[in-house]
Amino acid sequence: MRIKIHPDQLIAKHPELSGLRDRISEAAEVIIKTYTAGGKLLICGNGGSSSDSDHLVGELMKSFENRRPLDISFKERLAEISGSRGKYLSEKLEHGLPAISLSSHTSLTTAICNDIDPDLVFAQQVIGYGTENDLLIGISTSGNSKNVIDACITAKAMNMIVVGITGKTGGRMKEYCDILINVPGE
Repeated sequence: MRIKIHPDQLIAKHPELSGLRDRISEAAEVIIKTYTAGGKLLICGNGGSSSDSDHLVGELMKSFENRRPLDISFKERLAEISGSRGKYLSEKLEHGLPAISLSSHTSLTTAICNDIDPDLVFAQQVIGYGTENDLLIGISTSGNSKNVIDACITAKAMNMIVVGITGKTGGRMKEYCDILINVPGE
């Protein structure tokens, strides 16, 4: 199945992104390719970018605009296992697109920061969660967040595709991104 990428609505709302149309489309295509191959997204960032990571994961793990209903066979299996509760689950649950925000696991992130090095908080998780079928999205306004850069380096070493979302210059992070979406702003 071929899914068409339509960046036009985004560009219409944010014309300053028109110069990024091809890169946005390319990023969408590699995300679709990742999911088609059975991979998942790992997403990281600091501060507001951490909130962006969490938000993206929320939109992927549950439906955004279009519900993703469970397969009939799985719905039937739920009902077989637990009757009315299984039927309720089959009506309410939906397929998610696997994604993990690397800044969301407080116990893990504080353990890494305390026991290893705070700059390695995302890189360690890339090693633990990532496979070469996965994709890393690193978000950094400056493009110079050391912990996001280290995650990008680690992902590249694992043969993962890396998509960076940064401000205008791309910072040092651009060196480690397969696709850089450097938004024209600070």
